[in-house]
Amino acid sequence: MSVHPVYQQPQPRVPRTLDGIAAALQGGRRMEFYRELGQASIDQAEQVLNRWWCEAEMDTDPEQDRIIAAARTGALPTVTMADVVRLRRERGGDLPE
Repeated sequence: MSVHPVYQQPQPRVPRTLDGIAAALQGGRRMEFYRELGQASIDQAEQVLNRWWCEAEMDTDPEQDRIIAAARTGALPTVTMADVVRLRRERGGDLPE
């Protein structure tokens, strides 16, 4: 008998690379990403990449239309940050105390 983790972190749809982010963004958003990254200082570049990676993940989410519709109608389930931290710790996440 083998042991399997109760919770597995889902794999990202978008590689955390400049090319991965750019490939996931469409048209004008891709150009906005390149423009913002090109204008960022070296100290800001990682922050810009992280923000746009999140945008690219949302853009490629197959549930995007359903999530947006639920958010607009107020039907999107929400949780408190305390619940997020508690669940993350229960699942073996690495959050500070």
